[in-house]
Order: sequence, then structure tokens, then C-alpha cells
Amino acid sequence: MGALALTACVTGPGPLPEDPRQELSSVAFFPQDTHQCGPAALATLLVSTGVDTTPEQLVPEVYIPARRGSLQVEMLAAARRRGRIPWLLPPDFTALRSELAAGNPVLVLQDLGALGIRRWHYAVVVGHDPQRAVLVLRSGKQRRHLEREAYFLQSWQASDNWAITLTPPGQIPATATAAGYVRAITDSERHLSATDLDASYAAALQRWPDDPLLLFATANHDYASGRLAAAETRYRRLLELQPDHLAAHNNLANLLIDRGCAAEAQEHAQRALALLDAEPALAPAVRETAKRAGQMTARPHSGGNRCD
Repeated sequence: MGALALTACVTGPGPLPEDPRQELSSVAFFPQDTHQCGPAALATLLVSTGVDTTPEQLVPEVYIPARRGSLQVEMLAAARRRGRIPWLLPPDFTALRSELAAGNPVLVLQDLGALGIRRWHYAVVVGHDPQRAVLVLRSGKQRRHLEREAYFLQSWQASDNWAITLTPPGQIPATATAAGYVRAITDSERHLSATDLDASYAAALQRWPDDPLLLFATANHDYASGRLAAAETRYRRLLELQPDHLAAHNNLANLLIDRGCAAEAQEHAQRALALLDAEPALAPAVRETAKRAGQMTARPHSGGNRCD
């Protein structure tokens, strides 16, 4: 992604033999057309996750002729439209190395300019030789562009160390956190099939089985998908971990109303009402739930995930 023609003259490292122990050699390469490093880098990442695409197909979505480049937000959107979940890495070199070690190429934004003139450029990091302090990138017209670590870090820092990797649904990046991955799923949700969403939440729960935010998000997903028994189990587990989770009490009350479990629906609705001082913005929804529960004829919950 370039705006001005001035480039930095940097003496690169000497030849570095291709070594699959330190380099993701199978990652695709698309030579960059003028100013169109964004489509080339994004195609590289997408193809590495199994998406059949080319830079030419991506140009209309991500390349802005007036800017002679691509914006990060358009790159992320294009990846989501193709059923991939973008993960924004923590802004440090350790995170980048962790993703490489896990087999995930990393798309980075660098400033290759000089003398105070910016020249933004997207590239894909596919390898790192720590002993020689050299990185291997798919960059520009070079399949194996070798860059000294010190120069890479300087050029990358100009973008606040912006870097992403892409994963198919059900595959979690090495540096992901539970909260961050929930946000990543949510941001991609409207482009994912029901099967893809199920796979993403299942993989996340396997990695973080007792994370409260993930339990809540998965319970809501199960509830919306009509899997009431699974949703109830997750709400109950969340309330074991966080007994004062207002939204979980409210949503469980609604679920129990749907199941005809009046007595316990009323109990959880009242618990949610009692917690409103902490989250007054939820008052309308909580009061509506309590009203619905109060209109039911009480029948005791028999335990487990069913009521008589």
C-alpha cells in the first residue's frame, strides 16, 4: 500500500536457505501489482486457510484507487465475507512468533518510507530465523523477501504493530484470549453458517471451558438456536461461577418460562430484579421477564434440565 514513490534503501541479509523448521514454505505467493499489496497479502492469507481466491478477485473490495492502497477495515471485512475469522494479534513480536510457531502466517502493516515520508505496505510473515535475526516475508514481487529483524521491528512499529492472522471456524489462533475470540466470532457472525458458528463456540469452550463471558455467549447462541437444554446447562454453570450474573439470571428465567418451569423462572427473575442496581440499563428487559414469569402458574422444577 503505497502513496509516494520514495523508498528506504536498506541492505538486506545474505542468502538464507529455505528451512521448513523455521518457515511456512507452503504458504501461497501472489506477486503484487503496483500499489496493490493489500489484495496480494490478503489473498496469501486466505488461500493458506483453504479459500479459493486471487488478488484480482479481492481488488474491488479492498483496493481504494483514490488512496492507492487498502484500509485495514476493508481487509478484515473481505476476510469475514469469505467465512474466515480475523484475529488481531497483541502488538508485540512475541505474539507474532507464537502464531508462526503454530503454523499461522501473519499479515502485517509496515511503513517502508524514509525521511518522514510514509510508504505503507502490507506483507505476510512466513518465517523467522532467531539465530540470524532474519524474517521471511511474502512481500511485493518477492516470494522470500528476507528482512533484518531490527528493520522489520522499526517499520512495523509505525503501524502500532498492526498484524492479523485468519483461521477457519473451529480453529483458534495461538494468541487468542477467550474474551477476544468471543468478539472475533461476534464480528464475523453474520457471514458464518450455523455449522461454522457451532464449530467456533465448541472449539472455544474446549479451550476455555469455564470462562464466564464465553459460557454466556455460548448459552445465548444455544438458546437462539433452539437448543434449550444445552443453553440451560451453560447458564447454570455460569451462575455457579458467578452467582450474581444479572443477565444470566434473566436469560435463564426466560428459558425456563419457555420450558414451562414457572417456579424456578420466577426465582431467577426475582434474582435479576434484585441485582438491577448494578446494571440499571437492563431494567426494562428484566422487568418484562419478571412480569412474564409472574403470570405463570407455579410448577416446581424437578431438577436437572426438565420440569414436571
